[in-house]
Amino acid sequence: MTLSIYVDGSGGTNSGYGFFVKETGESNYENKPEITNNQAEYMAIISALKKFENSNDEIIIYSDSKNTVNQLNHEFAINNEELRSLAREAWSLMAKFSNLKLTWVPRSENLAGKMLGS
Repeated sequence: MTLSIYVDGSGGTNSGYGFFVKETGESNYENKPEITNNQAEYMAIISALKKFENSNDEIIIYSDSKNTVNQLNHEFAINNEELRSLAREAWSLMAKFSNLKLTWVPRSENLAGKMLGS
């Protein structure tokens, strides 16, 4: 089975992150005060990876953060130390998956964004 996992995060005063699984309807949201948008996007991906790290399904993670997707796919450099440590955590989790894709989607198509109301 393929699982389509949509992730989203938002920074600022009412910040948090989460994911939504299209096939199962499962969702998760965590409030995390005082993080940046970029940190929230990374944390959303990490939370989904942690949740499904023992799954044998094909996993496709959809994010509307072009930056985060390109950085985790090794297409963009990461110049921020905090983001770099989040990326390292994500990469070590990503290494556990045999069938994982990280894909950008426009914000209007991000099902998690609708769930998170962002």
